[in-house]
Amino acid sequence: MSAEAEAEAEAEYFSKDFEWETLRQEIEDNPSYQYHLLPFTCTPPSQQQEIQVSEDSKAWKRFHLRHSSGKFFKERRYLLKEFPELVSCKEFSKVLEVGCGNGSSAIPILRGNKDIIVYACDCSSETLERAKEIVHSTNIFAVQNRFHPFFCDFAFTGFPKWLVCDSCVESFSLKQQEYSSDVKEGGVADKSGSYLSRECGCCIGGVDFVSLIFTLSAVPQKKMSSAIMECFSVLKPGGLLLFRDYGLYDMTMLRFEQEKRVGFREYMRSDGTRSYFFCLDTVRDLFVGVGFIELELEYCCVKSVNRRKGKSMQRVWVHGKFQKPA
Repeated sequence: MSAEAEAEAEAEYFSKDFEWETLRQEIEDNPSYQYHLLPFTCTPPSQQQEIQVSEDSKAWKRFHLRHSSGKFFKERRYLLKEFPELVSCKEFSKVLEVGCGNGSSAIPILRGNKDIIVYACDCSSETLERAKEIVHSTNIFAVQNRFHPFFCDFAFTGFPKWLVCDSCVESFSLKQQEYSSDVKEGGVADKSGSYLSRECGCCIGGVDFVSLIFTLSAVPQKKMSSAIMECFSVLKPGGLLLFRDYGLYDMTMLRFEQEKRVGFREYMRSDGTRSYFFCLDTVRDLFVGVGFIELELEYCCVKSVNRRKGKSMQRVWVHGKFQKPA
């Protein structure tokens, strides 16, 4: 990586340009932003909700087709600094990249760890083909054997059973109970760590990491909890979920007009794609609510300068790490 690229990666990862509480006060004191703070009470009829749900995936497919060149998305080089566990993990660890798009998150992971295996899913088959082309065109060690894209609209259909079958899920649960019991009695379940599922003929035995990078915000709010539960189910005991997404009062949220609101802190763009903006409490409730243990959770607050227009923009993201109990 060039010195310029290194500097860009460092800048993207740096997360303390300003305090979120200061921004919150500025926004909440500004009358022009008051409509973002109001409760949302307009609930569409159930039939309309069903139509909305079916249209979400189609909207994202159209979005990716419009931006199929790959130039629209920058490679997320900051991920290995934000989530160093992806570098230090054991050999042949498995990552499930959910909502992989054109591979902008998968590429730095594959490049940063020559032994890691990435399973990447998206709701657009055309996007997956483009991701495969982009990833395979990179100079990454044995990438053809370590990158496995597959079609999946996880929020609506769940993950395929070849990731982890029902018997392995049950085995996870039983061994978690055994481990908890042994710990309470002062013993150790298994020093070798073999209480984790191993690959078997019916499935790959689950994954060590799930990455949700700017994906959950695109899921309808009412589907978020069940979508996170799907992620929980495919993780091995002790596995990590790595989260980054839009934070409350991010610049892009404030740009939405009032009529674009489709829920509380939830908006729909003119192209039909949606976006939700998270506060820390919402993220905590969602993940801890399905059984995850919170390891890290914070706002990343970065000033982005558009030199051509001479404008400074305040970006807010939420960073989190959550663990499935061992």
